Amino acid sequence: MKSLNSFLSDESGAVTVDWVVLTAALVGLGLAVISVVSGGLENLSGDIKTQLEADHVTAGFSSSTTTTD
Repeated sequence: MKSLNSFLSDESGAVTVDWVVLTAALVGLGLAVISVVSGGLENLSGDIKTQLEADHVTAGFSSSTTTTD
């Protein structure tokens, strides 16, 4: 009977349940943040791609050379 009372009064399992609930809440919050931020990142990356495609960059060197004697 003493071991049954000890088992029923033990609260170490309640702490585990608390940690599981807190961890699940953090994972849910992280997923919500990722879903909100990902849309903005897609738009921003599309804008950057459009701007980079519109800019023409010359990769060659200038034909004028300067020499010092």
